[in-house]
Amino acid sequence: MTESWILMEVDVHLFSTLQKKRFREARIQLQEGACITDLLSLLSISSDDVGILIVNNQDATFDQPLNEGDAVTIIPPIGGG
Repeated sequence: MTESWILMEVDVHLFSTLQKKRFREARIQLQEGACITDLLSLLSISSDDVGILIVNNQDATFDQPLNEGDAVTIIPPIGGG
């Protein structure tokens, strides 16, 4: 028996070094019920490479569930001195 997956789409915006070999903005399909961690895994982004997570203009967490049409912004850690 084949499993049927219900998919949803989220808009993803990557900043700075996270764009390297990826994209700046894209619409990504995920299985319904996916969370930020699932998205990062799909994009091959380590949680160590994430400084700020934003979903729909609000601070987000790695275990935050995503919904159809969410806008996700991922920013790497910012250093300087």
